[in-house]
Amino acid sequence: MLNVFTLSNGRLVQEEIAALEELAQFQPVWVDLESPTLEEKRWIQQYYGLSIPADAMDLDIEESARFYEEDNGELHIRSDFLLDDEDDPRSVRVAYILNQHNTELKSCGVLFSIHEEDIPVFRLLRLRARRAPGLIEDAKDVLLKLFDADAEYSADTLEGIYDDLKKVSAQVLDGNVTDNDAQEVLADIARQEDLNGRIRRNMLDTRRAVSFMMRSKMLSAEQFEDARQILRDIESLDSHTQFLFDKINFLMDATVGFLSINQNKIIKIFSVASVALLPPTLIASVYGMNFKFMPELDWAYGYPYVLALMVTSAVGPMLYFRKRGWLK
Repeated sequence: MLNVFTLSNGRLVQEEIAALEELAQFQPVWVDLESPTLEEKRWIQQYYGLSIPADAMDLDIEESARFYEEDNGELHIRSDFLLDDEDDPRSVRVAYILNQHNTELKSCGVLFSIHEEDIPVFRLLRLRARRAPGLIEDAKDVLLKLFDADAEYSADTLEGIYDDLKKVSAQVLDGNVTDNDAQEVLADIARQEDLNGRIRRNMLDTRRAVSFMMRSKMLSAEQFEDARQILRDIESLDSHTQFLFDKINFLMDATVGFLSINQNKIIKIFSVASVALLPPTLIASVYGMNFKFMPELDWAYGYPYVLALMVTSAVGPMLYFRKRGWLK
């Protein structure tokens, strides 16, 4: 899918392109390619003279090669954006190419973005730019606002983690955690830990991208201040992610502790039963080994007597254990 975004009365207007000829009708500040076909890539090359690198979407590219500037002034940035899917949270790689000057199109710059699937941050920026005139003035503003929206989206996701962990805390600290409950709690905690880690990595990646733009001296004074504000927002999120890591570790330890308590309860039952059955076992051993003749042949009440004695010897320890509270 190929979309171009133009500025109209200070608002960002989206146009979907279905043919090469339609590109001549617009003077965009942002060209977005979502899962582009070979034909759409050829249109970009023919009209804008831009060749999209073959490794633009590679995930195994070296970190040091994700931010660089070409000899012709093109800036290449590869950044990851969070996709908080309930079933499969993940990071989506986006390749940016900022063509800062295009004299043939009489444009002060065009931002090209290439990605494989729709990203919530992009939808958020499109919504804001349509409602807030003057939010975006050029291609560099688009890139900065995308990173700004990414930081805000990560903050919203952190708030969601706070809410989920609050429910987990209430369940764990209730004290009545069964093995099935512990299994569900551990699965939920593991998901939140993974999502929190992705947010932390995503913020690290965004910080590097914004720092690269600041070092490249491509930003105006106002844009430079916006970039610094983005870095401050990211810095504030670091403490939240660290706090969530600590909270997750606490809940993990508490849940594992309840599992140990449940196992100890089972072991305690066997221990109490073993101790309580020691006197009857001793009586049975003495009764069966220390008579010259079988008592039941000489004494009609031999069996009832010894059975009553065994039961009595077992009841005594059980009453003692109950008094001490060991049977709870």
